Amino acid sequence: MLSDCTLNAALPAVAARPRDGGRRSLPARLTAWLTAAALALGPLAADAQQAKGPPTLRDAEIEQLLRDYTRPVLRAAGLEKQNIQITIINDRSFNAFVADGRRIFVNYGALLDAQTPNEIIGVLAHETGHLAGGHLAKLREQLSQAQTQMIIAMLLGLGAMVAGARSNSSGAGQIGAAAISAPQEAIRRNLLSYQRQQEENADRAAVKFLNATGQSAKGMYTTFRRFSEQILFAAQGSDPYTLSHPMPADRVAALEQIARTSPYWDRKDDPALQLRHDLMRAKISGFMDRPDTVRRKYPPGNATLPARYARAISTYRHGDLRVALAEIDSLIREQPNNPYFYEVRGQALLEGGKPAEAVAPLRKAVQLSGNAPLIEMLLGQALVASDNRAYADEAITILRAALAKEPEAVLGYTQLAMAYGRKGNYAEADLASAQAAYMRGDFKTARDLASRAKTRFAIGTPGWVKADDIVTTKPLPGQKN
Repeated sequence: MLSDCTLNAALPAVAARPRDGGRRSLPARLTAWLTAAALALGPLAADAQQAKGPPTLRDAEIEQLLRDYTRPVLRAAGLEKQNIQITIINDRSFNAFVADGRRIFVNYGALLDAQTPNEIIGVLAHETGHLAGGHLAKLREQLSQAQTQMIIAMLLGLGAMVAGARSNSSGAGQIGAAAISAPQEAIRRNLLSYQRQQEENADRAAVKFLNATGQSAKGMYTTFRRFSEQILFAAQGSDPYTLSHPMPADRVAALEQIARTSPYWDRKDDPALQLRHDLMRAKISGFMDRPDTVRRKYPPGNATLPARYARAISTYRHGDLRVALAEIDSLIREQPNNPYFYEVRGQALLEGGKPAEAVAPLRKAVQLSGNAPLIEMLLGQALVASDNRAYADEAITILRAALAKEPEAVLGYTQLAMAYGRKGNYAEADLASAQAAYMRGDFKTARDLASRAKTRFAIGTPGWVKADDIVTTKPLPGQKN
């Protein structure tokens, strides 16, 4: 189930926040200047996301594959117990980054462009290097120090300018202006130099983790070399001291030097893993590419499993359900224990206006996937949409089980509200709707619905307490009421 969603957890803001947790009152112009300086550095762009967050994609098959990719790397890095999550960003460009110490963000474009598992594993290993090295916390410390230095320089400069104005001395005023501007460039260069060092450290850590897991660093090297060639023209003539990453040629050369020392340099990916990777890329293409692009990538003469998968998805997405179902059924005959083929069949039927027919393949997908919560939610949606009151209790049970594992999933709460509504349980329906609104970041609607839910529950019951929590919870700084 490749679907859009929104990342709702707010990322911590850094700019102008003192380390004791309080807030200092800064002049408006100074606050604006500091914010502009911080955003120019790069890392804070992800840190400063508001509650709505970046647009993300969810899919059980892709997320399971990424967990399988990262599990040995995280173990080698000593992070296997940290519950690191992989979040897929709905962006076609090739990129990956870390932002909060708990998640690795990767654009779907990186997954689509990586031709082998080893290539994307290398990228994920690099981001794991940032997490293992505590680079975010260290960078925040550097930023905090830089902000303090900037504030001092600003205040000293303003003081000199005021003194110059009082004495009618243009020289003193010019000195004050210089005191404001001169330190800024030096501070910025120091921060960028520090960040470049972090990138180099993450490269070395990634190779170490790949060696520890018996995997080649060739894919990582190939990816970074390809990326460096793409930006080579843009980097020509650049001042290396103003870049947040090492110069492309220097970085690739350094990476190749350490990567080639690995005894696993020529090790290939397991064929079964390569097939899963190819199916992932085909699935993304089927959902995200235009039909003509899918046909060009996977022409009708290509009878491989990934090609048929991409064509089946693209076909149902663009109107020919009958042909798509025939193609999906041929995939199921070839891999009868693949839960994601049943999932796609159920999703095609559900989106094709046949929810009752979608129930059986989705039940099979849930069973084969070991109760994957995203597929459980899709099954719950099919049960609710079937307009069969007999399905309401089953839908509630399945959706509550899915939400216990995915407590921030808007789809689960929305379908749960509908299922409770079918049963006439309006207190639980209001509460689930309030939870869905809260997870979307619509706090006003969430509080309104939760307030109504409180009037329907007996005071002190679990439902009343949950509704009261939503009513009384204040948005984090920067979030809208």
